[in-house]
Parts: sequence; C-alpha cells; structure tokens
Amino acid sequence: MKVASIQMVSGVETAPNLQTAAALLDDAAGLGSELALLPEYFCILGAKDTDKVKIKETYGSGPIQDMLAQKAARHKMWIVGGTLPLAIEGDHNKVNNTTLVFDPSGNCVARYDKIHLFKFKNENEEYDESRTLIPGALPVVLDLPSKDGHTWRVGLSICYDLRFPELYRVLTDLGADMVLVPSAFTFTTGQAHWEVLLRARAIENQLWVVAAAQGGLHENNRKTWGHSMIINPWGKIVAQRQSGEGCVVQDISWTENVLARRQLPALEHRIF
Repeated sequence: MKVASIQMVSGVETAPNLQTAAALLDDAAGLGSELALLPEYFCILGAKDTDKVKIKETYGSGPIQDMLAQKAARHKMWIVGGTLPLAIEGDHNKVNNTTLVFDPSGNCVARYDKIHLFKFKNENEEYDESRTLIPGALPVVLDLPSKDGHTWRVGLSICYDLRFPELYRVLTDLGADMVLVPSAFTFTTGQAHWEVLLRARAIENQLWVVAAAQGGLHENNRKTWGHSMIINPWGKIVAQRQSGEGCVVQDISWTENVLARRQLPALEHRIF
C-alpha cells in the first residue's frame, strides 16, 4: 500500500492552511497514495493558544471537515485529517484536539481525541495544552481495506502521545499493523527526541509508523522540527522530509510486519 505523510508549515489563518492542505492532498493522490496523513494543527498554528478555540467545529460539520471529506471522495483515498479543534458541549473555552479519518467515499469513519496533553517549559519556551484542551480517554484503531488485498488495522495517536509507550502497546494488543502520529513537535524537543521515540515505537511493537509533522518557521514565530517520516517494523526510516511543506510517499508491505514478528518474536516473549 502506498502511503503519504504530509508536512506543512501552517500559519495563523485557517483558509490559506486549508488551501495548502488541499493542494498537498492532491499531490499525494497524484503520486498514487491510498492513505494520506496530515500533521497536527494543519488547519491553524495561531498567534496565541486560544486561536484554535475560535475556529472550533462541531463534530460532523464545518469547512475543515468538509474539505477533508470532499478530497477523500474526489480522490477515492483514505485521509487522516491531522488534528482539528472540535467543540465540547457545555465548554466554550476549551476543545478536543481531534484526528478524524475519512474513507474513500468521504465518510468519517473514526475519531480519536488526543489523550496526553503537552506541557513544557524552559528559559525561552512555555507550553501547556491543558489551558485550551480537554483530553480524550480512549485508544482507537480502525480497519482499512487496501488494494493489496490486506485489511490493515491502523492505530491512531497524536504528537505528545509518542512519549507514552503504554498507549502504543494497547494499540498493538488491539491488532495494529501501523500507527499514525500527526505532530507539531517543537524544534527543541524534536531535535532531542523525535526520531528516537518514533523508531522505538516501531521496534518495540514491530509495526509501521507513519509520522506527519509541522516543519519550519511559522508565521507566529514558532519553530517546529519537521522530519516527517515513515518507519518500517524493523525500525528503519524508509522515507523522510526534513523541513518545509511537501509529501513523503512510500510503498509499505504488510508482509514486513509478519517477517519482523516471525524473525524476532519479542511480542510473544512478553511477561507483563
């Protein structure tokens, strides 16, 4: 199956970001992708944290979701919409940071709300997602029938979730063959930890990892690490884009999961 990891450098206004995302989805489809993954906050990296709350959508309705559904149906392609802010009933000040999955008919078939909320502080940077986000609570997998004849089981995660291996072990126990990681890692944390964490999740669970990142200097002066990549079940990076917007496209094979787990049956050797 051919998959596309899309990297962006999103700005503070939603409309231009949607235009860029739409064009990159067109590129992914033109390269033959069956599945395209957008990065976290592809629709906005605001001038301030509360900007995401201002563009929140109700689940099932809104221009961000409409664009994703229309592109999925037009290209007959699975689209995983990075993340977008979804409204929470009864709370006007916070949102869920949500991944939505659209099938090739344009139907939304899965939703995952980010469970782990990022918090970081050093001399020059400070982030606390709990100020504007409400965490999710449930791991999510979905079945994705591919043209290669296999039905892939895909696990969903978002950015800071990457630091919590227990989530990925749960996704593996639920049968995941591949996990998706839309992200907006900061330059500081990405430079230190991004690659090693992604490769570790692939190695310890013996599955494909597809990570789509924000990558560059943004309009709000935030700098993100980029390095969108696709990693095989042996932990090898098979495709990568370091910075700037664009698509990382790769053919992935279901048999590599089988081979890795047969050659080194670590999952069978678990004690706990």
